[in-house]
Amino acid sequence: GRDLSRQLRDPEFINGLKELANAGLEMDTANPDPTLIAAIVRLTDMVPNLRVVIDHLPQMAEPTDPDVKRNVEANLRELGKRPQVYVKLSEVLRRVEGELRLDLDFYRPTLDQLWEVFGEDRLIYGSDWPNSDHIETYPQELTLVREYLLSKGRAAAEKVFWKNSVAAYRWIRRDPSQPDPAAA
Repeated sequence: GRDLSRQLRDPEFINGLKELANAGLEMDTANPDPTLIAAIVRLTDMVPNLRVVIDHLPQMAEPTDPDVKRNVEANLRELGKRPQVYVKLSEVLRRVEGELRLDLDFYRPTLDQLWEVFGEDRLIYGSDWPNSDHIETYPQELTLVREYLLSKGRAAAEKVFWKNSVAAYRWIRRDPSQPDPAAA
């Protein structure tokens, strides 16, 4: 895979990201780990007008090393202060010792932490279907995430399920069945 922390040392790569930002586009990152989270802090220092979407953050394993855990938490808090950084709630469900956990209480601490750091305006739901089929079915994940988000209120759930995606991706309506981005 690609190593963002290494790529950030390449001036050509940084210039490309500046062009991306100046074009009004965003960058998605995937498969987060402590190194990637630290690199996103550096990236947003170097290209502060680049919108960044961190995919699959609920899937990141909690570091067992206390120093690494503190650094990750500090970096997430720093990213939480940056309005151009969004987190996609994708691949929320996981298997533990081969068992798929479907109880919301198992996931609540992680989801609460992301909610606290990024708030209802910078979280986006994404199923990661069909890539996530090896972990869970789409209805299983959607049911659990919907239960969590509705506990925050219908207006907050609507933000995460679609309204925040307008700010993060600046998508335009291409079909009458889609919601009107102006309503976000």
